[in-house]
Amino acid sequence: MTREKEWLYAWLLLLPAIALLALFTHYPAIATLWHSFHSTPKGNRPAAWVGLDNYRQLVDDPIFWKALTNNLWFALGTIPASIAIALVMAVWVNGRIKGRGFLRLAYFTPTVLPMIAVANIWLFFYTPEYGLLEKATAAFGAGTHNWLGSKDTALACLMVVTVWKEAGFFMIFYLAALQTMSPHLAEAAAIEGASRAYFFRRVTFPLLMPTTLFVLVNAVINAFRLVDHVVVMTRGGPDNATSLLLYYIYEIGFRFWDSAYAGALTMVLLALLGAAALAQFWFLERKVHYQ
Repeated sequence: MTREKEWLYAWLLLLPAIALLALFTHYPAIATLWHSFHSTPKGNRPAAWVGLDNYRQLVDDPIFWKALTNNLWFALGTIPASIAIALVMAVWVNGRIKGRGFLRLAYFTPTVLPMIAVANIWLFFYTPEYGLLEKATAAFGAGTHNWLGSKDTALACLMVVTVWKEAGFFMIFYLAALQTMSPHLAEAAAIEGASRAYFFRRVTFPLLMPTTLFVLVNAVINAFRLVDHVVVMTRGGPDNATSLLLYYIYEIGFRFWDSAYAGALTMVLLALLGAAALAQFWFLERKVHYQ
């Protein structure tokens, strides 16, 4: 086969994936960017070019800044916790312990549950006076508390739900990475007298950096695309205390039918995610070690 035919064969194999990626990812992003520079069409009034008016409105929108702040705190509260718990669980179930298969299943079960089902399960935990959390705190003499109805605890409650659901998902990637490591590394470290903690810090964790980078990028994306739990559990309340960026975009686009402003918000969200991904690759790529 000539080189030209090899290239043609390669592009034909890639064509279906490229077509789907362009149709469902690149085209919607470009179309959203274009619509964000127009007004929202209403009735017999077509969309008109407004330039940066939607973005100027965004700068002066206090709810947008509130949602952005909430999302940043949400990301800071869920990403490190999810990754750390996932790593601990993966190391534990990778060892030779009794019931290892059951533990793996138990840790992974929250991941396969639908998002709406998870939200409804945790609503039962957080129900004032009757929820399991209320029963547990009452046993220690604490008074009743509306966990999802208080601005001080509502966002933290959503963080707990997210960590509970995502830690098992990230654990699978760490577990797969641990099982690909050569057992000779641990044997050599044991012969040299290295402790398990030292071996993990100097050998295991550096070799897990490619997986950590992958998990971190996905964790950031998940932190900024959460909407299901907010819709079911709090609807952004109380007083926008749990309103996250994607939920605010959903409200603007499908509750107030302002598609142009929702498009501007979407582009800001995409820009934030793109910048976060570039920063992660820029700072962490030099620390990634491959076997």
